[in-house]
Amino acid sequence: MPRATARTLAIALAATCVAAAAADYARLPGGEFASVLPQGATPGSSAVARIAPFELRTTPVTRAEFRAFLVLHPDWRRAQAPGVFADAAYLADGPAADDPPGAGDARPVTEVSWFAAQAFCESEGGRLPTWLEWESAAAADATRADARADPAWRQRILSWYAQPAAATPADVGGAPDVHGVRDLHGLVWEWVDDFNALFVAGDSRTQGDPDTLRFCGAGAISLADRDNYAVLMRVALLSSLQARDTLRSLGFRCARPLPGDPR
Repeated sequence: MPRATARTLAIALAATCVAAAAADYARLPGGEFASVLPQGATPGSSAVARIAPFELRTTPVTRAEFRAFLVLHPDWRRAQAPGVFADAAYLADGPAADDPPGAGDARPVTEVSWFAAQAFCESEGGRLPTWLEWESAAAADATRADARADPAWRQRILSWYAQPAAATPADVGGAPDVHGVRDLHGLVWEWVDDFNALFVAGDSRTQGDPDTLRFCGAGAISLADRDNYAVLMRVALLSSLQARDTLRSLGFRCARPLPGDPR
């Protein structure tokens, strides 16, 4: 093996070990949760869902962690990823497998397709969170598991979303919520596993339309909480995407079942 190649591989493998050690999951209790999305395909469906306990990465996946993944999974490098799994902007701003460690490593990785994000999560024994898991985690603040009824909490969330997306996201590691999870708001948008089941029908004339249900199935919904604009913005963005799409403001984090849970 050429010396340069061996050195690059050694650096990348060291980064892999560091990234693996740094992956931190918080345990979330699950339970009954009132989603912004009704949990059925018929008008008047209840918004209350039951979520099994699960673990969630405390921060979005970073560029350093994704670079380490690319070393061990070359099929997901920018030049190798098939077009059906990633659009032309996939990892356009890096990272690349042979990048040395450096500034920007702690930023969330973006320009990653749903397929690539799911592959990363599977590589560490996880998966992308479901929408309900993400939404329930994002309802927390520093002291409460569900702070959504607090006008001050809503205003703070909305103020983040009112700002233009930064060309370069900040590093991960914001203040933890009551579960120890960070950066669910105010840093990047995030993929969820079932993003393509989120279909918003805000016009009451569409409710009960058999064609809507035939084409959109259980994802055909009306808005149960029209005041929660920040979360509904997430729904609107995710429901507009295809799995191969990438955005400079779109990253991801992983979830996994509790140890011993067969899911």
